[in-house]
Amino acid sequence: MDDPVYAVGDIHGQLEQLEEALRRIEADGGPEARVVFLGDYVDRGPQSAGTLARLRAGLAEGRPWHCLVGNHDLMFLRFVREGQQHDRRILSGNGWLTPPLGGRATLASYGVDLAPGRPVEMIAGEAARRVPEADLAFVESLPRRLDTPARLFVHAGVRPGVPLDRQDPDDLVWIRDGFLEHPAPWPKLVVHGHTALPEPAHFGPRVDLDGGAGYGRELLPAVFEGERVWLLNARGRRRLLPPG
Repeated sequence: MDDPVYAVGDIHGQLEQLEEALRRIEADGGPEARVVFLGDYVDRGPQSAGTLARLRAGLAEGRPWHCLVGNHDLMFLRFVREGQQHDRRILSGNGWLTPPLGGRATLASYGVDLAPGRPVEMIAGEAARRVPEADLAFVESLPRRLDTPARLFVHAGVRPGVPLDRQDPDDLVWIRDGFLEHPAPWPKLVVHGHTALPEPAHFGPRVDLDGGAGYGRELLPAVFEGERVWLLNARGRRRLLPPG
């Protein structure tokens, strides 16, 4: 994948913000700009269904986009396919339908009845009828990583002490502990989302592009050229520098 490469962090159902990010990318790199989406397309925001439809449409048009899967996308898939709302990697024990996880916003975007007191089994049954098979198949098809000569794009991160080509697929979409505090450089720059910050940040060995769009903050796409990184704001490029 030749530079420049653009990347978009966690969207979380914020379709309008996604459209603005795509406008900024096209203004900077043209309609054929290569874009990597880092996963977590659903939950919390109001337009998860529209977000998945927009990404699928772009790929169907032949856009040079690469969509990775995030943990929220997998939770959505598991609930609709199997009716499960808990994952062992959520240490709080919260289920996908609880407010912190945001699954109800996703189901609402598909028109699922979420009346208070409605049994989870009934909600899951309706979700299975309302969510298009094309959306589920799309999520099922998504890879967990994208490797380029200089960078590794993943949703969550990688585990220290494990070669990059032998990483646990589950870690790629869930890991925080051990990865975020790892100070040494990796063989490649790791570009990820998953851990929400006030805005995207460059930490040296890694770049975290989850600026908290799921919590109402701005979705800022990034552009990578060689070792340089910029964010695209409303005025254009702003350099994103590592510490020091």
